[in-house]
Amino acid sequence: MYVVKSPLSDANLKTVAEALQGALVDLVDLALVAKQIHWNVVGPRFRTVHLQLDEVVDLARTQSDTVAERAAALGSPPDGRAATVAVGSGIGVTPEGWVDDSTAVGALVDALGAVIANMRERIAATGEADPVSQDIFIGITADLEKHRWMFQAENG
Repeated sequence: MYVVKSPLSDANLKTVAEALQGALVDLVDLALVAKQIHWNVVGPRFRTVHLQLDEVVDLARTQSDTVAERAAALGSPPDGRAATVAVGSGIGVTPEGWVDDSTAVGALVDALGAVIANMRERIAATGEADPVSQDIFIGITADLEKHRWMFQAENG
């Protein structure tokens, strides 16, 4: 059943829908990972890292909504359910329990790196199929790369 008709061809819609769904899963998981570490970070840089993690959470939540709404606008229903995110995320395992600030920063650098790599693949995949969605991926990637740089600088 198609409620929303896509302006894209079936082939282009398939490519773009897969990219948008993958991005949605990665961004939802990034928000969860950052919030989990946010709650458990300890150490001398606690406050700085704690606040910086919230910035990533806010970005990931805002951009996941942008991605989901773009998918819906193209006629592809977004799926951000927990089970879908759990099996589809490109982010590795998040540390559990208390996490010292250096480990927390390293975990975020790794998580952001994984999402950025996936986003760059999506940029390449959607350029011809849908430049509008590609533009969204470019903007998200720029924001993620900025945060990754800031976290890398934390551990010098």
